[in-house]
Amino acid sequence: MKIIKFPFINILLVGLFLMQINIPIHAEAEGLPSYVKWGRIAMTKAQEKYPNSEVTDYLHVGKEDKKGTSVEKFKLIVKNDQKEIGVFVNLTFDTRTERLLSVDMEETKP
Repeated sequence: MKIIKFPFINILLVGLFLMQINIPIHAEAEGLPSYVKWGRIAMTKAQEKYPNSEVTDYLHVGKEDKKGTSVEKFKLIVKNDQKEIGVFVNLTFDTRTERLLSVDMEETKP
């Protein structure tokens, strides 16, 4: 009897195992700037507001620190049915806890 080996099954099993490991991922721990985390949230919020769209460009405009809160500012380009619009997204969060407090969006030219 001949044994048939399926190496892709081993790869699949290792991949499934690695997916189950719950390691917290923090942008700063990965060596990424802290705004990366907020940029992902900004893109998610834009996709919620424009559900049939795709974010095609992303710009971190800057960060504004206030007393107890911070505002991360982004400009996104959102494409829907061959139409592009610019969207300014401002994420206000508690500086100490990093809890998101508000999301403000304003459409602009791309």
